[in-house]
Amino acid sequence: MNDNNRGILIPFAVILALGFIIGAVIIGNTWKNVSRGNVTITVTGSAQKEIRSDLATWNATFSNEGGDMQETYAMLQISNNKVKDYLVSKGFPADKLVFSSINTTVLHPKNAQGYATDEVSGYRLSQDVSLESNDVDKVDLLSREVTELINQDVEISSNPPQFFYTKLSDLKVEMIGLASKDAKTRAEQIANSTDNEIGEVRSSRMGVIQINAKNSTDISDYGMNDVSSLDKTITAVVSVSFSIE
Repeated sequence: MNDNNRGILIPFAVILALGFIIGAVIIGNTWKNVSRGNVTITVTGSAQKEIRSDLATWNATFSNEGGDMQETYAMLQISNNKVKDYLVSKGFPADKLVFSSINTTVLHPKNAQGYATDEVSGYRLSQDVSLESNDVDKVDLLSREVTELINQDVEISSNPPQFFYTKLSDLKVEMIGLASKDAKTRAEQIANSTDNEIGEVRSSRMGVIQINAKNSTDISDYGMNDVSSLDKTITAVVSVSFSIE
């Protein structure tokens, strides 16, 4: 090869090499951008809020027992009036009290072997009373004091009241929003620690809502809905995936 041809090929080889290098850089950056665009980060956000019940329900059963049906019925009517007067005295309107139909149980004596016989020894009549009120503290107090009726010869059994939060639907929407905001904050913190930024939301999944008695840590895969406590804690959890930029 003469000197003239060699002089032409050297610059050409340099240009070709630079072309390969530039192409490799462009391809590398493009692949990097494509790869990063496909990377996601998934975080779980949560939100908690203390709530107080705004509706309470309560019910109890009172009864009388006697040897004659009519006499027992008359005694139950007296008990009914005492229960009604007592509840009205505690601030519950008479027209808000609900009395059930009367339940009748026929009593049979037992033989020497402990089995009930066909003979009728008496009757037991019982009736339920229930109410609901937005005055949750009053209902809570009633459930603990209603056994005072025993002093009036009323055989009564009080069930624990149930407490509800009636604005739960709107609150759930708010809690999901707060949990999603918490998820975004967590994702940003993780991305920033690696000199990256989060992009668009790729997917999101809402967990179950947990409504527990205040300070309770109980959880369930199907969600909790405590009705035994006046004061509750609602917890929402959201899992969100973000792209990385």
